[in-house]
Amino acid sequence: MAHFAKLDENNVVIEVHVVENKYAETETEGIAFLQGIFNYSNWKKTSYNTVNGVHRLGGTPFRKNFAGVGFIYDASRDAFIKPKLEDSTTYVFNEDKCGWERPHTPPDDGNLYVWDEAVYQSDNSKGWVLFE
Repeated sequence: MAHFAKLDENNVVIEVHVVENKYAETETEGIAFLQGIFNYSNWKKTSYNTVNGVHRLGGTPFRKNFAGVGFIYDASRDAFIKPKLEDSTTYVFNEDKCGWERPHTPPDDGNLYVWDEAVYQSDNSKGWVLFE
């Protein structure tokens, strides 16, 4: 099966559709098939197996991320970019993954941590606090 993202006029994903491979041997064929059904022209193929710039099955990553509603297609990167999870200025853009991340990774000690914006704002070397 092939997957295609339907994009609005700002290249924001508004839907994702599945097309049988026999109608989408190439991206161009898949788009033509969808245009014939929906009479809509702005489509891009997306890979179900690509997440954070990595193909989950070891194949070649395609457009950095599987498109989801609200993702943005960036033509200059030829990539689907994940939206920020919340309105926070502390997220940084990871070019390799084409996604937004916290400026620090949580500790890897088996405990559960949550991000605390106030802690980060008071000391930019911190931000993750133990979840209690």
